[in-house]
Amino acid sequence: MARIAAIRTLRWQSQPNCLWVEIETDSGHVGLGETFYGAAAVESIVHDMIAPLLLGKDPEDRTAHARDFFACANFSGYAGAEMRAWSAVDIALWDLAGTLLGRPLYTLLGGRVRDSIGIYATCANAGSHLDQEGFLERPADLARELLASGITAMKIWPFDRFAPQIAGGFATGPAGWSAMGPPGHTISPRDLAEGVRAFEEIRDAVGSEMSLILEGHSRWDVTTGIRILRALEHIDLLWAEDVIQPDSVDDLRRLVEETAVPQSVSERLISRHRYREVLERKAAHVVMLDVAWTGGVTESAQIADLADLYHLPFAPHDCTGPVTALVNLHLCTARSNAMITEIVRGFVDGYYLDVIDMRLPIDNGRATAPSGTGLGAALRDDFRTRSDVNSRESTAQ
Repeated sequence: MARIAAIRTLRWQSQPNCLWVEIETDSGHVGLGETFYGAAAVESIVHDMIAPLLLGKDPEDRTAHARDFFACANFSGYAGAEMRAWSAVDIALWDLAGTLLGRPLYTLLGGRVRDSIGIYATCANAGSHLDQEGFLERPADLARELLASGITAMKIWPFDRFAPQIAGGFATGPAGWSAMGPPGHTISPRDLAEGVRAFEEIRDAVGSEMSLILEGHSRWDVTTGIRILRALEHIDLLWAEDVIQPDSVDDLRRLVEETAVPQSVSERLISRHRYREVLERKAAHVVMLDVAWTGGVTESAQIADLADLYHLPFAPHDCTGPVTALVNLHLCTARSNAMITEIVRGFVDGYYLDVIDMRLPIDNGRATAPSGTGLGAALRDDFRTRSDVNSRESTAQ
């Protein structure tokens, strides 16, 4: 029986919010996980809280390990760095299980229900693709470019620039406005029309060939959010997400009841318990989850199944890292209610290639889960040895 012998974390100066976790057994097998935001704080949780719970244990006892972690973390509130840390560890445990069994991750999740899943492009500036500038300055051209590559769905956020701004946020747009900040309590008719314009130009250029998604980044109060959504009803959005902060189920339900735009809720919710409240109150049309934030593979599979119980699709979130994107592909391969999955072109063609030993298997707007063992990918050997990658390790005594 294999035992957990070491837990390693890696942080890269070029992507300071990413944290990669490796779990190694005494037999030399390795599982890979990942999370995003507050990497230094998350790293401390991995080594100071989680490592003592796991070192020397059987890595295949994932349910017991999740139970024990939650019991410890919940004592002081679980839904911050603690759950991001556990998400990365849980992903690594699933990858390790697939490696030990010699099977792909989707097989451990029940096997394939599809061969591939459609992708949508989140239009961020990254690498060689300046897609955020594209949707602001030339939305029709960007839509045509995406369609030519096979991508038939895109997500944009043209209203964020009109919300209140804070200095020092890292999610900053080309003109200095941020995706982060307090909610706005009003929007002028001129700014409302300017935000709608990007969607209208895309519709005029490519018609119904492109599915359109509004990213709200939780930048508005309920009244203004409803106003924005009503102004977009003629666009026939695939969904709108996080127009308001998702901390009030009753307010989320108002968006469903008072507008005709489908609502996606929300990668900001942590654990299946938060999603249960949303689903019970009929406050969402699409369940969006982030495997690297909400509890890893274990929790995400349960959230997907919970959505299916309510006859709803799920759409996994990822504009963060390559491991998250790979887990999404395995989860979508093994769950029939997967709708679509997210990518950022500049990441797929850019820094992901510096981190893992494969390119995400994407072709003509569709993605396929790797058929190798576990995730089907590992950290590049030359990534581990970079001078700008910091590593920390906890080992069994």
